[in-house]
Amino acid sequence: MSDTVIIVENLSKSYLVGHQSVGQGHIRYTALRDVIADQTRNIVRNAVNMARGRQVVLGDRVEEFWALRDVSFEVKRGEVLGIIGRNGAGKSTLLKILSRITEPTTGRVVLRGRVASLLEVGTGFHAELTGRENIYLNGAILGMGRAEIRRKFDEIVEFAEVERFLDTPVKRYSSGMYVRLAFAVAAHLEPEILVVDEVLAVGDAEFQRKCIGKMQNIATGEGRTVFFVSHNLPAIVNLCTSAICLNEGKIVQIGEPSAVCAGYAVLRNTALKSRNSSDILEEILLLNTANQPSPNLMQGTPLKFRVIVAPPEDQSIISLILRDVRDSVLFELFDPQFSLSKVNRMNIVIDVNAGKLPLLAGLYTVDVWFGDRRGNHIDRIDGAIEFEVIAVGENDVGPPLVAGFGYTGSFYYPSKWTHISSTVGADQELL
Repeated sequence: MSDTVIIVENLSKSYLVGHQSVGQGHIRYTALRDVIADQTRNIVRNAVNMARGRQVVLGDRVEEFWALRDVSFEVKRGEVLGIIGRNGAGKSTLLKILSRITEPTTGRVVLRGRVASLLEVGTGFHAELTGRENIYLNGAILGMGRAEIRRKFDEIVEFAEVERFLDTPVKRYSSGMYVRLAFAVAAHLEPEILVVDEVLAVGDAEFQRKCIGKMQNIATGEGRTVFFVSHNLPAIVNLCTSAICLNEGKIVQIGEPSAVCAGYAVLRNTALKSRNSSDILEEILLLNTANQPSPNLMQGTPLKFRVIVAPPEDQSIISLILRDVRDSVLFELFDPQFSLSKVNRMNIVIDVNAGKLPLLAGLYTVDVWFGDRRGNHIDRIDGAIEFEVIAVGENDVGPPLVAGFGYTGSFYYPSKWTHISSTVGADQELL
């Protein structure tokens, strides 16, 4: 029996997108007979599409959009395949095809085994039913018998941590409770293939670690296959055995997770540069220890940038603002003694070395701010560069936690913990 459980061959999916025709200046002047003729054509076209089981599209112009184009790969039993890509890259479309929610336009998919999909919070749940009833309902949707669900029932409830609300309608659950129960059902009812899409973004850090640990156990301990889509690159690196990067519906890279994530960082930065224009900022680069441009920063190495600018005036000032993946400002890099001197209208190259910082693995962005010599605002480029901090195992930035998921927050600061006494009596004083 083959160890390959997922085969995707030349998979493509197209959608029809309708547009309303407009003339120059977004105003279209038409006679009544033109309106009647357009509407008649639309009615006839949609009637034909309905009769043939095709997509019905509104608008008098129809454009074909390819969400996936010639995608091919294989996944073996026990592998954890990570899928990454920018919004609109085709990730969700691929998952819907694998989950048999939608059919491909061309190509084929072979799935060997039962598939459990968790594509969004509460997929397959009925809002009016209780948590208990939804466990049985969702299990039945996944193809489980009542006896099989009953055997796993206690494990599901314990993992989801919803014992107190088991007989409450799930419409009253918080999003966190919803996703805990949905993940618990999908993961504990022993599918041969588990498909998970960004569900971990809803839970808290402790629940995310539990999910990562469960998926690792499913793959390595039970020999089943996990198909994991996420924007959380550290989770992709630490959990997955291989990864695929999608862009505009095509596979642009496939292979070892850290290499694919590094390539994705380059792709993101290219997209950022194309939409961030500035007359002052020419380019900003992240530098590695050899002072060469790099898409990522290895944990525990100095944070260095190279900034190329065209100063708007002599003695103007510049600062860099670092944000985490939640868009929270972590700190600002600024030297009050440094100013930009406008020399012969040529670009100026600046190296900024912030030293070795205790940044945890994750995604970060940098805003660039410019001011005049008096500190007045001139320009600001938000998200001028994105980069990934990559975990490298045990080092002085902090050892990996359970399942290698990492710590909560953006920094790791070592602390000294000393055991004073196991018990403190009434007559003892705390030091």
